[in-house]
Amino acid sequence: MKNPPTTAKTHHRKTQKSAFSHITAAAKRVAGAFSLLLFWKKKSNSNEPKLDTDRVHGQVIASSSSIDNSTGSSSRTQSRFNDSDSYGPSKATSLQAGAVAFSIEEIFKATDNFSSANIIGEGGFGTVYKGKLKDGSLVAIKRARKDIYDKHMFTQFKNEILTLSKIEHLNLVRLFGYLEHGDERIIIVEYVANGTVREHLDGTRGNELEIAERLDIAIDVAHAVTYLHMYTDPPIIHRDVKASNILITEKLRAKVADFGLARIAAEDPGVTHISTQVKGTAGYLDPEYLKTYQLTPKSDVYSFGVLLVELITGRHPLEPKRPLKEKVTVKWALQRLKLGDAVVAMDPRLRRSPASIMVVEKVLKLARQCLAPQRQSRPSMKKCGEILWRIRKDFRDKNLSHAASASHYSENIDVRMFNRNMFGIEDSENYRFRSA
Repeated sequence: MKNPPTTAKTHHRKTQKSAFSHITAAAKRVAGAFSLLLFWKKKSNSNEPKLDTDRVHGQVIASSSSIDNSTGSSSRTQSRFNDSDSYGPSKATSLQAGAVAFSIEEIFKATDNFSSANIIGEGGFGTVYKGKLKDGSLVAIKRARKDIYDKHMFTQFKNEILTLSKIEHLNLVRLFGYLEHGDERIIIVEYVANGTVREHLDGTRGNELEIAERLDIAIDVAHAVTYLHMYTDPPIIHRDVKASNILITEKLRAKVADFGLARIAAEDPGVTHISTQVKGTAGYLDPEYLKTYQLTPKSDVYSFGVLLVELITGRHPLEPKRPLKEKVTVKWALQRLKLGDAVVAMDPRLRRSPASIMVVEKVLKLARQCLAPQRQSRPSMKKCGEILWRIRKDFRDKNLSHAASASHYSENIDVRMFNRNMFGIEDSENYRFRSA
C-alpha cells in the first residue's frame, strides 16, 4: 500500500529534476545569445555607421582562457594579449582583449600593401602574410582569396573567427582580430616564426627534428586538442589535425592552427555526435566519419594517429610515387610494426639508438590505437597525452642510463690513457684497450 505514494514522490522528484535541466539548458542558450550579441557589438565610441551582423568591421574578440598543461585546470581572463610566452618568439603587444579594431589602412601598412616579400604561406582560405603592427608586434595576416569567394568561404571565415574567439592555450595560435572591408576578409593571428611540422619533415626548414623534439611536438598537439575536447564549453572538434596545420616556434614547440573546419560539438551530453557534411584532408579522415557523416572528438583522435605516423616516418600520409605496399604510409608503417621490424619505418634522418628505437615502437603502438576503425576503440586525446608523457619519460630515463654507462666507460678509458702516458707506453698496432 505504501508503494504508490513512494512512486508518485519519485516521479515528482524526477519531474523536478527534468524541469531544472530544461531551465539550465534554457539559461545556457540565453547566455550564449547574449554573448553573441556582445561579440558582434560595435564599439560605442566609433565614428563608423552601425553595421549588421554580417558586415561587422574589424572587431577584436573579447574573452580569452588558458590551461595549465600539468594540471588540466583552466581559467578565463579579460587581460591584455601578450604575444610572447615561454615558447613564442614575438614580443608583447599592446592589443587589449576586446578593445581594438583594425582598419584596412593598418593592415596595408603592416604588410607593406600585401607585398609578396611578406608572404609566409598559402592555403585553401587564401594567402598568409607576415605583418608588423605599429607597436612592433609581429602577426600573421590571413587574407581570403577573392577569386573563389562564396557562401562556403564566408562560412569558413566566420567559423574560424568564432572558434578562435573561444580559446586560448599555449599550444593553440592566438586570435588578435579580424577585418571585413568591401571584398577584403582578413584574420589577424599570432605569428609563429618557424614554419610547419610538414616543412620540417620535408627538410625545407634548416634544422631537422630529432626524436625527442618530435615527441615534444606530439605532446604539445595532444595538450592542445585535449583542451579543445575537454576544457572548452561546449567542446570543439578541430576536424583538420595534420602536419601542415601544426606551426613550430623557434624553440621547436608546437601550436595548432587553422580552425576553418572546426565544429562545436553537441551541447546535449546525451548526443554522442553531430551529423555534418564530410570535410577534412585526404589521408587524415576518420573512416567511420566518412561512412556515417557522424563527427565526434574521436575523429580528431584518428587524424592525430596519422600525425604520429608522420612524425615517426617523416613521410606524407599518401605517397603515390612509392611502391604499391608503401603508398598509404599508415598501412605500411603498422605492417612493419606487426612484423616486429618497426625500425624499418623509422625516418632515415633520425639517429638510431636503443632509446630512439623504443620510442618508434611505442609511438606506433599508440598510433595503432588511434587508428582503430571503430571510434569506441580509440583512446581519448587526454589518454594519448598521458601515454606520450610516459614514452618521453622512458626515453629520457633510457638516455640517462646510457649516458651514465658511457660516462663510466669514458672514465675507465681516461684512467687507462693516463696510466699509459705516465708509464711512457707508445702507440702500437698490438696495443688495445678493453672496456671495463
